[in-house]
Amino acid sequence: MKMIINNAVLEFNQEGYLVYSESFLGSYVRGSTLDEALGKFPDEIRKYCLWAQLNLAKERRVLTKIVQEKESNLQIDDADSEVIFDCERLPLTLKEYEYLKQLSLKSAYDFLLLFQSIPDKYVTSLKKRKTFYGFIPTTAKEMYDHTNNVTSYYVGEIGIDIKNTSDIFANRVQAFKAIELKTNYLENEIYQGSYGEEWSLRKVMRRFIWHDRIHAKAMYRMAKNIWDAKNLSNPFFF
Repeated sequence: MKMIINNAVLEFNQEGYLVYSESFLGSYVRGSTLDEALGKFPDEIRKYCLWAQLNLAKERRVLTKIVQEKESNLQIDDADSEVIFDCERLPLTLKEYEYLKQLSLKSAYDFLLLFQSIPDKYVTSLKKRKTFYGFIPTTAKEMYDHTNNVTSYYVGEIGIDIKNTSDIFANRVQAFKAIELKTNYLENEIYQGSYGEEWSLRKVMRRFIWHDRIHAKAMYRMAKNIWDAKNLSNPFFF
């Protein structure tokens, strides 16, 4: 049986494990134990490949190799994160950048499609719950606004100042236009961002896709508890 090699980065603490794929950028798994988290990767990568239109055979086994580890003081169990991948320190080729940019734009576009398909953006099947950043978003509108509003924060961490617009796809487009105004953006400079966290352009693009994926999954699961899933857009194949 053919095998998919999934290089992964582990961020962990006593509260849990957050594992990111380095090979399928933006895909991730979580668990209270490492084995629990890693056991979710075959399904996560299968769905990711359908979304990203990667032609990988369904029958392939997934072999996950941890290539980097970071112990974190953040609330990993609530998907708080600070890790920068070793590979996110490397310069970009134009071809790499264009591919990651298009994935990031596709992610925003598909997030918008999902949001628009939800009949009532202001109702929810979820209970209020507080985390490190306040109450979690529970309605589709709250999830959409939260996901969109990190755009200016992410690019701000690499020295780019934009004002968020209300359309997540248009907002992502303007972010990349601002990035490309910097003549040396492919050098992938490392920045010391807020709270001592390291950032780079590669990390920003990965975080865009990852953050979209987290909240798109939550939005879809919440919505299908209320409405017929057949009437919801599911471009991420959740």
